[in-house]
Amino acid sequence: MDISPDQWILLEWRDWRLNATIVFTWAIMALLVLGSWSITARLSEGETVSRWQVMLEVIVSGIRDQIADVGAREPARYLPFIGTLFLFIATANLLTIIPGYQPPTGSLSTTAALAVCVLIAAPVFTIAQRGLGAYLRNYIQPTPLMLPFNLIGEFSRTLALAIRLYGNVMSGTIIVGILIAVAPFFFPVMMQLLGLLTGLIQAYIFAVLAMVYIASATRTRRRNEDGGRATSGEETETEQER
Repeated sequence: MDISPDQWILLEWRDWRLNATIVFTWAIMALLVLGSWSITARLSEGETVSRWQVMLEVIVSGIRDQIADVGAREPARYLPFIGTLFLFIATANLLTIIPGYQPPTGSLSTTAALAVCVLIAAPVFTIAQRGLGAYLRNYIQPTPLMLPFNLIGEFSRTLALAIRLYGNVMSGTIIVGILIAVAPFFFPVMMQLLGLLTGLIQAYIFAVLAMVYIASATRTRRRNEDGGRATSGEETETEQER
């Protein structure tokens, strides 16, 4: 079995290759879309509620509470993005119980793509709330000399998100492969159960880190603007006293 789903080529035609990462990624997206559509199409506000609706409400309320705990204002604003990240990673890791399946999160290309989504989401949310000027001014705070360092910080956090998720998923796959060679019956079952738990934990960690990244960026811009307004207010009071 190939360690990375990128190495598992399902279809090849000339220079075009279809690997397991692409197939399983699209399969998970289709599963999430169909599942959410089937549940939300039958929502009920009465006393009789389906188990799927209860599960969906628990997941949504739990994600919203976690976003609020991070300190972000208006959790509903971030719920679709953070919730999608969590559900995709959690589903990708939980489906490892299916024989022949390899999680796309075990591919560096997938984790890098998720991290890039977070990198793009941070300025998008900040610009939507504070404006483009406030977002760009943050990169030259407290002095324009900090511009390269602030840019490096943005990309280093993105790289850390990608490597963290990729390393944790791949480490579990490698350990299972080693245990299969040593004890092919008992240990793989135990590691598979442990892998389901760690898969959920990794989805939770990635979603929380993404929200912390976005919330910290938003708060930093807000603090800078508030500080600027406070300074202007102090100068106005001083002029009035004069």
